[in-house]
Amino acid sequence: MTATLDGRELILGVTGSIAAYKAVYLLRDLTRRGARVSVCLSEHAREFVGPLTFRTLSGRPVLTDLFDPQSDAAVEHVALAERAAAVVVAPATANLLAKAAHGIADDFLTTVLLAARCPVVVAPAMDGGMWLHPAVAANVAALRARGVTVLEPDTGALASGLSARGRLPEVDVIVEAVLGALTPARDLAGERVLVTAGPTREPIDPVRYISNRSSGRMGYALAAAASRRGAEVTLVSGPTALTPPPAATFVPVQTAEEMREAVLQHAGRASVVIKAAAVADYRVRHAADQKIKGKQDLTLELTPNPDILAEVAARAGDVFIVGFAAETTDVVANARAKLTAKGIDLLVANDVSRRDIGFDAEDNEVLLIDRWGGSRALPRMPKAAVADAILDELVALRRAHPARKAVR
Repeated sequence: MTATLDGRELILGVTGSIAAYKAVYLLRDLTRRGARVSVCLSEHAREFVGPLTFRTLSGRPVLTDLFDPQSDAAVEHVALAERAAAVVVAPATANLLAKAAHGIADDFLTTVLLAARCPVVVAPAMDGGMWLHPAVAANVAALRARGVTVLEPDTGALASGLSARGRLPEVDVIVEAVLGALTPARDLAGERVLVTAGPTREPIDPVRYISNRSSGRMGYALAAAASRRGAEVTLVSGPTALTPPPAATFVPVQTAEEMREAVLQHAGRASVVIKAAAVADYRVRHAADQKIKGKQDLTLELTPNPDILAEVAARAGDVFIVGFAAETTDVVANARAKLTAKGIDLLVANDVSRRDIGFDAEDNEVLLIDRWGGSRALPRMPKAAVADAILDELVALRRAHPARKAVR
């Protein structure tokens, strides 16, 4: 199981939508995960983003004209489709959906789609009420009936100024769909996984709060990976700028007390609890009801927040519990001490003093320590890959130690 896409051949099709610029970010994410991506632009896509941008980021020629005699790839559309592990079309216009549904192959991209025998993921983007038009709905239904993954567009402001369903799904949603299409194994099927993510905010007054630098990326990556691997996922999250995995039950919270209540409410039916949230250790004992005025010195009396991880572990029974340790010094020693003190099964430790990993970074480099004496260091990699590696370890430990309750 991996979310790195190392060495996988992908085709990224881009059509003539104002959202074509977002395909640049999608390409960057796919290549960063190790994919080898060939970009195929429709004629009108080139009016929005030039081939040079895609060629620079992919390191490969950009495919545009099926009948370009100067292009070696122009006559290889069938072979290219056969080599690909997946084809992704983002953005996909209503016109592309219609052509794909009816088998029309009049350019490089539609010819590739007709020749492809690999998973196909389509991310629509269109204006106004086009997505709801009966013709578009019929085309989408036909594609889905053939096994094509057609994502639901987002709702929001469109290029016309209207607010409706038709926005291109976020890049992380598209990437998850690709990973899902390429991950047939569902080794967490039947598991009910509760994940916490993000920071908490402890109010000082109605406009100020105490918090930390957690972005929530690690927890969200874990929730997405567990969902992709077949688990029923509940994500309890503090405030972040991230989009929750679409298949997860999302429970937003603000404070540590709210997170505790939500976790205890959902932990009773969970088989796995992953506490990736960076819960504030302290809260203001007496938060002000009104905005504090002036620039004078201010003294805050802080009181400890509840230890949610320890409380869940004490009540866990046969639940497998994963905790996180964000350390700045003596990472290994502090991590082992926390593993023992909390009474959990697996602890993920990382050095948050480094700017290239940990808080608010796209990558992480962690140490996995389990309560049976094992340890495993993971090299620096994208957090999505770290998430799958953590779940790999979890699955292996559950298989090796099925009678967890007896030795807790």
